Amino acid sequence: MSPMSGISGISGMSRIGRVSVIALFAIAGSGYAIGADIRQVNGALVAGAGGSCGGLSTVNGTLEVGAGQSCGDVSTVNGAVQIGDKASIGTAHTVNGRITLGAATRAQSLGTVNGAISVGPDAQVHGDAHTTNGAIYIASGTRLSGTVTARNGKIVLGPSADVAGYVATVNGRIRLDAAHVGNGIESVSGEVDLGAHSRVEGGIWIRGTQGPCGGEPWREILRWLPRSACEPQLIVIGPDAVVEGTLKFEHPVRLYVNTSARIGAVEGAKAISFAGERPPI
Repeated sequence: MSPMSGISGISGMSRIGRVSVIALFAIAGSGYAIGADIRQVNGALVAGAGGSCGGLSTVNGTLEVGAGQSCGDVSTVNGAVQIGDKASIGTAHTVNGRITLGAATRAQSLGTVNGAISVGPDAQVHGDAHTTNGAIYIASGTRLSGTVTARNGKIVLGPSADVAGYVATVNGRIRLDAAHVGNGIESVSGEVDLGAHSRVEGGIWIRGTQGPCGGEPWREILRWLPRSACEPQLIVIGPDAVVEGTLKFEHPVRLYVNTSARIGAVEGAKAISFAGERPPI
């Protein structure tokens, strides 16, 4: 691959598809130049490894930015977004698809509606990571300057991952593995599990007073649910974990706090102490 890498546009006009290769320097008759934005409706866009490009946009197709490539914003509606190791982009957005960033990548923000977000180790995201229906995985050593939110899906932060904003989900588990959150954790019905040596500033807020374990609208439904469906939400503060700020619970929870952990004031629950790596549940 030359230092001026290429971009492939693959249309969906036939089973094999029409393939055109557009170099990142001006080609007579191509209409593209170094740093130009590339937009199309149907088909994948692939920016090869190395070099640089402008924004990439398609409606029906995947987007791929190769290792070491530097591009602007990348967006699609129906398709995945794949960013290679050590690549740098602006925002990455899709509606129906997964967003995957490799190791040591750089991005401004990440967003999808129906799909997971996975960020590799030692990456840096300068804004938010958000999905509505999907999980979010932030690997070890990655720094994220904004918030991490998933409405229906779990959130997992790997060792030494650092989120400056808050971490929030409605229906999904939140797991920290020796990670740091700078502005609190919020949840409605998912388990919150702070692993050993995790640190949360800004407290923990479990919202909602009328979950499926109480409230008049749920009484008829409860007759058809298994008993386990109404167990109080599980909150675990592991060995040597730290929560600075108030732990506020607006509905019943099972709060287990390791004897070596340090937490702030607790509202709406009674802490149960445990020793060892995991509580006896």
